[in-house]
Amino acid sequence: MDAMDNCTDSKDRILDKAEALFAEKGFHAVTVREITQAAHCNLAAVNYHFGNKQNLYLEVFRTRWMPRARRVQACFKDVLSTQDGRSLAGIVHALAEAFLKGPLTDDERLCHSQLMIREMAKPGLATDMLVDEVIKPFFGDLVVLLGPYLPENGERERVMLDIVSIFAMVIYFNFARVPVTRVTGQEYDEVFKERLVEHIVRFCLKGLDMDKKEGA
Repeated sequence: MDAMDNCTDSKDRILDKAEALFAEKGFHAVTVREITQAAHCNLAAVNYHFGNKQNLYLEVFRTRWMPRARRVQACFKDVLSTQDGRSLAGIVHALAEAFLKGPLTDDERLCHSQLMIREMAKPGLATDMLVDEVIKPFFGDLVVLLGPYLPENGERERVMLDIVSIFAMVIYFNFARVPVTRVTGQEYDEVFKERLVEHIVRFCLKGLDMDKKEGA
């Protein structure tokens, strides 16, 4: 039993250290030796648990990144159930709140964003998995929710770009906290986060020319 516990513990340590190093440096700049030294394991442990560095990288996204993304998505659905989910403003508000005020700690959010930024900047091993298993399904949900509030008979490209624009604004204010803080002089406390949520809602409604229809 002790051997099994130690085996599980070493696997988790490798995943934790690999995630931190991949987030900091990217896949190609990190060596297996560097990961195992940080995790206090021998080199053979990576091969034993994962087969190779590429599989370890994918497992980091599968067991660390994707569960966090799904926690945020679940938070969005929970918030939506308490908001006015029948209005565009309510849907955008729930989306912004889930990301800006949601379940991730600051350390989780930073690691999460760094991993994603590095993978998207140089699409590679994990991109298809993330797009197919996380991003596309979530955007499919957003299309169903937001579609009825977007211009009738709009081309699919226009609808998708509108939704991507909403999502991009939410993502920027969530992950670009340092520059936003320095530009505005405001720390990301709960009061400022709420103002940002309201700003995102107002700005999106204006951009979609829906503010009058929404009564904003």
